[in-house]
Amino acid sequence: MKIGQREFSGETDKQAMIALAHVFPTDNLHVVDLPYRLSSWALDYPDNIGLWFNAEDQLLAWAVMQTPFWAIDYVYHPRADKSVHRRILAWADKRARSVLDTSIGHPMWFVNVFAFQTDRIRDLEDAGFASQANVGEDSWSKVLMLRPIQIPVADYALPAGFSIRSLAGREANEVEAYVQLHRDVFESKNMTVEWRTRALRRPEYQADLDLVAVAPDGRLAAFCICWLDKNAEKPCGQIEPIGVHKDFRQLGLGQAILSEGLRRLYSCGAEKVYVETDKYRNAALELYETVGFRLTQDVLVYRKDYGDAHG
Repeated sequence: MKIGQREFSGETDKQAMIALAHVFPTDNLHVVDLPYRLSSWALDYPDNIGLWFNAEDQLLAWAVMQTPFWAIDYVYHPRADKSVHRRILAWADKRARSVLDTSIGHPMWFVNVFAFQTDRIRDLEDAGFASQANVGEDSWSKVLMLRPIQIPVADYALPAGFSIRSLAGREANEVEAYVQLHRDVFESKNMTVEWRTRALRRPEYQADLDLVAVAPDGRLAAFCICWLDKNAEKPCGQIEPIGVHKDFRQLGLGQAILSEGLRRLYSCGAEKVYVETDKYRNAALELYETVGFRLTQDVLVYRKDYGDAHG
């Protein structure tokens, strides 16, 4: 099979990338939340994006060096030649080395893979990636959790003076306040006004599914962004991201805003809702289990180090 590459050309390619992930969604960790991930500032650098096409110019595979997440996102057609995956990893390796000493480089990169994807795991290990599931104190793995519509959504009372509403993103300038909240919650400056604004402009974005909790003094205290995929065989949702400011934790805001997000997703037609989380985040796991999420897939995290550019 003849396989070629060309440069990323913008929104048309983004739509094709999202469509390819829908061809076989059970193979891909990120499907419903791709509009969020493909809005990140990593895509401001076209060389961070790899696209592979067949002789008929149909997209076979894509990859993105997601600098904010230190992760390599990629999707390939399930019936593509087996060499495609190895091509993706070779491209990512070359890109990781070329940007190592720049502002968008990292000394290590990560790939998420379902535990059942043994062929992918073999390719990853052959390419120098190693599982982080059992490396001692710094062990790292993830889970994908699922919540079906059949489970009733419980009501959680808000603390006095707090309220939950949609982000005033398009009509009012609340994006900057959200970005500061996001940075405070995750103790990272990766979120930017530009990234958040692009997400608001995505055709898949629904303002009524973009929630914030507001404190009595008017501060944004928590957020929960819900994504709805109406193109799936059965409409489904995903929570990405969710967080509560440290000043307002232990008040039940996480349960309250997550439950409101679930109600809105189900009212929009979602039949099931996904969330991805790190396995070691006990508080997050407990929160998701409390509102009805259950484990559906184990996700392994594979790492490759680039501290030595010649290694």
